[in-house]
Amino acid sequence: MTNLRIAASVILLFSLLLPVGHGWSMEPLPVEPDLNSRLDELYDHESRMFIMLFSLHGDGKVDYVTGRLVQDYTRSNYGNPVYYTEQYPLFYWWNHTMFNDPDQDGVNGNEQVYQEGVEFDIARYKPCLFNGQPC
Repeated sequence: MTNLRIAASVILLFSLLLPVGHGWSMEPLPVEPDLNSRLDELYDHESRMFIMLFSLHGDGKVDYVTGRLVQDYTRSNYGNPVYYTEQYPLFYWWNHTMFNDPDQDGVNGNEQVYQEGVEFDIARYKPCLFNGQPC
């Protein structure tokens, strides 16, 4: 046996004996929640994204966020904004991880991790308090 074959055999043996380390040992991204669990919605003018904040546990704490690209927006007869968005989100935030779905085809397993260990900063959109109440 040549030195190359011996080295390849040793590498193969060690790779089979070492414990398997899973690169992504996190839970899969849950499907987008029902609108009944929505806490708030925001429009980010900078990124032209319509952001929906959800509480999966129903405790009033934001724990799931979606961001859809806005195609167009207008005002209703009453002055309220009306947003025309993509059918599915481009971004999801859940469990301290931001996911990107470039195909915008809903949660089906092809989402990519965009950034880990990130908190959703609602203060970026609602930074102030008025008499102790959120604006």
